[in-house]
Parts: sequence; structure tokens; C-alpha cells
Amino acid sequence: MIKVGKPKGQQVMRTRAMSATFLVMYCVLLFDVVGVLGDVGTAASYDPPYLPTRCGGYSEDQFPPGDLFAAVSDGLWDNGASCGRKYRVRCISGPKRPCKVRSIVVQVVDLCSHDPCPATLQLSNKAFTAISKIDAKVNVEYAHLCRI
Repeated sequence: MIKVGKPKGQQVMRTRAMSATFLVMYCVLLFDVVGVLGDVGTAASYDPPYLPTRCGGYSEDQFPPGDLFAAVSDGLWDNGASCGRKYRVRCISGPKRPCKVRSIVVQVVDLCSHDPCPATLQLSNKAFTAISKIDAKVNVEYAHLCRI
């Protein structure tokens, strides 16, 4: 009796390819659920009035739904190229254990109005209260979400 089937080399390659695919999918899900891998900086809240901004002037349409937006420091401003960029932000530490266990996505709408800026990211009040239990500067991890 003659056995007909795939040669062993092809089976090994297919098994390795499936394992690699599973590993990549696992890492993507793990990092999306558990946290953000990015840069570390600080975040503080800033109060209204939010208009005018350096990105959209007096236009109310520049603010994303949910009012999760930020003004950024010179290091992230990139001569205005940061307007509209989105960052995933997660509180990692601060005074009196302020962090809430979640990350948020904020959109850049302005350059920090203080010189020097008191934080890497100045978050709208709604954005800041989404990640912190107290109104004090906190340490954050943030990552630029690339447009696809």
C-alpha cells in the first residue's frame, strides 16, 4: 500500500507559519488590552476656554466626539504637523495612586499655551478625568496612533 500525502517538509513549514501567525495575533491582542507601548511623559488637565486653538482657530468642529482632546508641548508639536494626530494615553503613576485602569485616545487640537509647558500633554478636563482620579499632574504612557 502506498501512502499519498504532503511531504514532511511542507507540514513543518505550515506548522511554523501557523505558530508565527498565532504569536503575532496574541501579541497584538495582549498589548491592545493590557496597555500601550510608547513614550513616557506627563499629563495635566487644562480648563476652558478651549477656543481659539492653533489647529482649528474658533471652529467647534475640530473637537472629537466625547471631548477627548489635548494640547501638546513643543516636543510633540512638530511645527503644527501634530494637529489632528491621535494618541493612546494611559496613566501609569502619580501622587496618591491616581490612575484609573484604562487608556483613552485623544486628538491633538492645540499647542500648550504656557512656556514652558507644565506637561507633555495637557488634556481636556473630560480626557483627564477619564484616566485620573485626582486633579494633579500624573505620569503617562502615550503612543501615536498611525493613520492607515
